[in-house]
Amino acid sequence: MDLFDSAGTDEVGLPVDRGAPLAVRMRPRALEEVVGQDHLLAPGSPLSRLVDPDQARLGGAGVSSVILWGPPGTGKTTLAYLVARGAGRRFVELSAVTAGVKDVRAVVADARRRLGAGGQETVLFIDEVHRFSRSQQDALLPSVENRWVTLIAATTENPSFSVVSPLLSRSLLLTLRPLGDDDVRVLVERALRDERGLAGRVGIEDDACEQVVRMAGSDARKSLTVLEAAAGAVLSDPGRHGSPPTITLADVERAADVAAVRYDRSGDQHYDVVSAFIKSMRGSDPDATLHYLARMIAAGEDPRYIARRITIHAAEDVGLADPTVLPTAVAAQQAVALIGMPEAQLVLAQAALAVATAPKSNAVTQGISEAMADVRAGRAGQVPAHLRDAHYPGAQGLGHGQGYLYPHDFPHGVVAQRYLPDGLEDAEYYRPTSHGFEDRLARRTASVRRILRGG
Repeated sequence: MDLFDSAGTDEVGLPVDRGAPLAVRMRPRALEEVVGQDHLLAPGSPLSRLVDPDQARLGGAGVSSVILWGPPGTGKTTLAYLVARGAGRRFVELSAVTAGVKDVRAVVADARRRLGAGGQETVLFIDEVHRFSRSQQDALLPSVENRWVTLIAATTENPSFSVVSPLLSRSLLLTLRPLGDDDVRVLVERALRDERGLAGRVGIEDDACEQVVRMAGSDARKSLTVLEAAAGAVLSDPGRHGSPPTITLADVERAADVAAVRYDRSGDQHYDVVSAFIKSMRGSDPDATLHYLARMIAAGEDPRYIARRITIHAAEDVGLADPTVLPTAVAAQQAVALIGMPEAQLVLAQAALAVATAPKSNAVTQGISEAMADVRAGRAGQVPAHLRDAHYPGAQGLGHGQGYLYPHDFPHGVVAQRYLPDGLEDAEYYRPTSHGFEDRLARRTASVRRILRGG
């Protein structure tokens, strides 16, 4: 059902089609309407100078490239529109998902022509710039350096990893913050009453409004999408009464059965959630472990990847403090491959909880790290003669294997003889902790070392 039927565009091409999505219609027309980014909008800030027409004519913020970094739905596209509108510039938008170098060069060539012919400046907005390859990003450099366009690039990923250094060093980096609940609530209430939005045609119950806010997850676009769907259902129901009819909690839940988890499997949020999952297991917090596991599963993360991370940390963070955890994790990897989702989430949860609730030891991690460091540093002496292979012809003539003592011929299966190579006779890489089963291993290891080294 179309709630509105008029259409048009403003002076920079902003859609004002009354049948356009609510999130598009409610896009801020001035900095005063932007919420949640006060740290970027203070008077005299680089962004406010870029938007201000008088400042823009004097050179704006003194930059020709801006990178807007922030989560989805925080206003990156809106700010790009406002920069173009404030300075009276022409606005051109490209998406890095579909555009290539050829498209960029065509826009830049047209911008140079307009700049030379009549002095008209162009704002080139590239959404999801992190999806451009290095060569595609490099193609933007001449237009930035020569100020043929004002480049505004938006990304949801950390520019330090997703934007090439030459472009990053020539750009003003502005970080947008996730919207808070109060910010999203302001947007919802504005959309309900504003003429561009629902224009007072529906109301909303408090608990329904709070549900919209919760489901948004700091994404303004998502909040307005859910609100629009709920409003459409209410307005199209001839049985709904009231002046105006009211959106209920049930309406909101029907409008969006499942709120998508804000988690980008290829972006920095991916690494943040995975990092939190790992640190929660390591920190022995089973509740946080299950929370972050659920976020990965709900976002569609590859369960095999999750199983691999659990297995790695079974060895890295538990080790021999509980020798049963690594076999559990390995079995989980196999079960995930055999069963598949959604049932495999039970297997992943059990394995993750096994790591989270086990006693912790990084003695295995430290031991192999120190041994590798010695080897890489060249501290790898000759293998003692009595340990060398004596099975090939001529080996015994070289003294290989002579004097080797077979441990099983001695009490407790241990005998005093040297195993470490020359120069490392006293090295101790494995140092068991007093946690879990390693407490027993610590006592045994100390006793065995005294025997081996004749102590």
